[in-house]
Amino acid sequence: MRVLLQLRPSPDVVAAVADPAVSTPAADVADALPGVVVDPSFTPVVAPRPVPAPGGDPLSLNQPLTFSFAANEASVLVRGEISDDEISTRITLLPSLRPDVVGVFADPVIERGLTCGGTPPVGDWHDVERLLNVADLAREGLDGSGVALAVLDTGVNAAHVARRLDRAVALDERHSWKPQGVRGRAGEFPVDHGSMCAFDALIAAPNASLIDVPVLLSRRPGGTALDGLLSDAVAAFAHLRTVLEAQPAASRSLVVSNSWGSFSPDWDFPAGHPGNYADNPAHPFNLIVASLERAGADVLFAAGNCGRDCPDGRCAYPGRPITGANSHPRVLSIGGVDVRGERVGYSSQGPGRLSARKPDLCAYTHFSGSAAFGADEADSGTSAACPVAAGLVAAVRTRWPSSRLSPAQLRTLLRRTADDHDAVGYDHDYGYGVVDTAGILASLRRRARRVA
Repeated sequence: MRVLLQLRPSPDVVAAVADPAVSTPAADVADALPGVVVDPSFTPVVAPRPVPAPGGDPLSLNQPLTFSFAANEASVLVRGEISDDEISTRITLLPSLRPDVVGVFADPVIERGLTCGGTPPVGDWHDVERLLNVADLAREGLDGSGVALAVLDTGVNAAHVARRLDRAVALDERHSWKPQGVRGRAGEFPVDHGSMCAFDALIAAPNASLIDVPVLLSRRPGGTALDGLLSDAVAAFAHLRTVLEAQPAASRSLVVSNSWGSFSPDWDFPAGHPGNYADNPAHPFNLIVASLERAGADVLFAAGNCGRDCPDGRCAYPGRPITGANSHPRVLSIGGVDVRGERVGYSSQGPGRLSARKPDLCAYTHFSGSAAFGADEADSGTSAACPVAAGLVAAVRTRWPSSRLSPAQLRTLLRRTADDHDAVGYDHDYGYGVVDTAGILASLRRRARRVA
């Protein structure tokens, strides 16, 4: 079983792992762990320590938290493999016996979100452009200029995206990143799911700067061509934190679009197990997601395609399929509607596992757009809805950086302005409703007048 091992080595080792100028091999961090085969291809990652307010619970993600990366407080993550009969290994690694071991956590397979059925597209991307009021956004100067938009997926083919949009695409090659062993250059990966996501994100934010992170192209023994491990996402988020912190504090903006998730509990520890991912706020990835949001990033995840009407064939959770970081209280979990405003049957319903009120919002999907899978194939799934919403967020960030409007404040604004499509108030089909650009712009104008 693949696992993430959270260790607390000496502060000088933690400091070395945290230093981007130093290459620290896994063997220097995890030496002679009984029953564990450490993966030398995975570069160790620093995991922050959550610091709650006085009297607060460090495992609760629904309260204000800060995150310490200090060498004497943070820990380090390495990737490894233990026997499928993990009980004896876990006992051996208990902190009471090995004080340098903080925990052993699941490293589940993560996969792109496809869709079920073969229904034709409903409308095209120009309909989405109209529904998002992109012209009004542009008149307000909200086109994504200067905003970093990270697409964590199968890699982007920038030339294909530019041809489909009929305009130039800004690619930030210097800040793009790929897991160890992935071949290819940023912006030049084969046309696939990641190109669809990039295209859909640029509908509302045509001038955003794409950061290409092909986290789903990593290979594993016995794996398929398009799945990765959560540990690769851990490393990707750690990289994005360095990108964010290098930006000037006054104009800091980073939008992170994630159209992937874990579909099956087979690769996870059971709910209630200390190493579980799907239901566990203390899993290192869930903490790293929270720390990136705290630093000023807007993080969006697809709600998934396990809706009761038309679930993806891989959906193996018997209930509550919005799991792990896709249900994190500090991210926007995005469901899908077509251009008529009707919820698509595969869009996962809540409640979520880490936070009950998931999905947060719905955005548009199942339209003709990127042609990533063929001229007649729709950009579909919550995989398309998530980057559509991410592009809208990136457009807002053009003039409203996180120093001016925090990620939490922007999430609240989006929820309050959403167009409610079902029951009055929140529901588990549509969340707070469908994203509404007119409402967003009106709220931003009011906010600007208050602070003027």
